[in-house]
Amino acid sequence: MAVGLAALLPGTGQAGIELVFGTYAADKPTVTVKQYQPFLSFLSGRMSDELGEPVSIRLKIAKEYGEGIRQLADGEVDFARFGPASYVHVMMENPAIRIVAMESKNGGKRFKGVIVVHKDSSLRSVEELAGLSFAFGDELSTIGRYLAQEHLLEAGISGADLQVFAYLGRHDLVGEAVGAGKYTAGALKESTFKKLVAKGVPIRALASFDNVTKPWLAAPDMPDSVLEAMRKVMLSSENEEIVRRISKNGFLLGADADYDIIRRAMERSLAF
Repeated sequence: MAVGLAALLPGTGQAGIELVFGTYAADKPTVTVKQYQPFLSFLSGRMSDELGEPVSIRLKIAKEYGEGIRQLADGEVDFARFGPASYVHVMMENPAIRIVAMESKNGGKRFKGVIVVHKDSSLRSVEELAGLSFAFGDELSTIGRYLAQEHLLEAGISGADLQVFAYLGRHDLVGEAVGAGKYTAGALKESTFKKLVAKGVPIRALASFDNVTKPWLAAPDMPDSVLEAMRKVMLSSENEEIVRRISKNGFLLGADADYDIIRRAMERSLAF
């Protein structure tokens, strides 16, 4: 396993299991740290109880999606939370990656991505975006690229039908760019959309589409006993407030086939 520092269990003075958790900054890195650190502390504590020895977890944030995928595939991190498209990519790089659990959304495995426009825009349908500009997220983003492009293609719009389009990276940057009038429309996750609206960014939803909830993944060399302890804690903790901050409705068992709709979108987006 990757060697981690006991950053979330300081001062224990005990040897134990050190894990490195990896993710990438879909939003500002400071937001990512604030989002994950309480849950990782909770997880390390409960896993320590399950395994009978101290478990410490260090957070490692990749600057972009591709770097995060490589880190898990190469074993630089022990477990990670990825978007669905990143899961498909990492499985192509290392098929021995395993799903620990999937996040639950009201007891299911689907949630929404949105296409947004400026709140004062006169547009009422995706079809009206022909000839206009569009902001995508990262080039490896599930919502920010693949599902959004599939949705545009279903509306009869390809890249050639847009005046211009660009990949801006993070979801928050997409929403802010649309709110500032730099692009006519953009694709981002629903939770980021709601946060930006609450902050006063002048955007509104034009359309929405289904996405699959995020998987939590284990590197191939994570011992089975550690993986099973992690899974047990995650599947039994749906009522914990600290868990709801990271996954509002807890976790579910996941399988590779849950991500077949993402594979389809990725294939279809090649025509964009």
